Amino acid sequence: MQKVKIGVIGLGSIAQLVHLPNLSKLENAELVAVSEVKKNRLITIADKFNIQERYSDYNEMLEKSDIEAVIIATPTNTHKDIAIECLNADKDVLVEKPLARTYAEAKAVVDAAKKNKRKLMVGMNLRYRPDTMLLRSIVSSGEIGEPFYAKCGWVRRQSSEEKWFTKKEEAGGGVIIDLGIHLLDIALWLMNYPEVNSVSCKNYFHNTKNVEDTAISFLKFKNDSLINLEVSWSLPTDKDHFFLSVFGTKGSFTLSPLHVYKRINNEILDLTPAQIDNATALFKKSYLNELKSFVGAVKELNPVLSPGDEALERMKIIEAMYQSANKDCEIKL
Repeated sequence: MQKVKIGVIGLGSIAQLVHLPNLSKLENAELVAVSEVKKNRLITIADKFNIQERYSDYNEMLEKSDIEAVIIATPTNTHKDIAIECLNADKDVLVEKPLARTYAEAKAVVDAAKKNKRKLMVGMNLRYRPDTMLLRSIVSSGEIGEPFYAKCGWVRRQSSEEKWFTKKEEAGGGVIIDLGIHLLDIALWLMNYPEVNSVSCKNYFHNTKNVEDTAISFLKFKNDSLINLEVSWSLPTDKDHFFLSVFGTKGSFTLSPLHVYKRINNEILDLTPAQIDNATALFKKSYLNELKSFVGAVKELNPVLSPGDEALERMKIIEAMYQSANKDCEIKL
């Protein structure tokens, strides 16, 4: 079996905890090269994972290495330039979310992928949880009818302690960019991508100055469906809290914990499948499944399941959220 040769740019926590360990588990992929601007980190991590090709300049990696695909796990403000240079170098690309800081930056990356006819995938790992993939098939089969309302939320500490993460000019935003974009993506995915009509958002800055640490949003769609979304790094709760419920004309489901209900002859039937994995296992599997999907797309075995085009639409909505919060009014799209 010919293995896909992969390079990783950026060796921060997401690369160390997720991408590098998972790449070693894939039979049809080979981690060939890594690039990191912090030389001590580059040496330490490359030694730990026994990676021979190591570069402090990713352009040198693109020029010298025979990699076919790249995973970009750098600060958000660098995504656009790095992704475009990788695409121009004829590499398929997986970019950690968000694709970029703004819609304009994201569009430049998507345009480069189309121009070079390369695959562009964005790291939306919640789509690859075994339970969410099951729920997506339930929606597609029509079991719960037409989805019309989703409510979702995520309260937890911020995903990174690095200084850039709470600087708007580097991260692009706060908890909306960190957690909200995940919930927005999965809610839209599970509701069959309704077309947005308007967005209302309220942001709070309880423990942060430069970016929001709590955001509550309400989205209306042209087919009369709705999404209520709340995310926070700062709400005072005793533990992390993640929830998502989708209601359809014939039934509903919830995630974490998984439940599926269907109305038949005015009775509510519990159709919840047996769930073997706990939340931690599901989260870990989501990242492994995501990488399997990316490698499969590179090898032309499956389509790109979280493509740049969809990420671009998410950025349009994210920008409307910030605009609504800044102007304190509903924004029509």
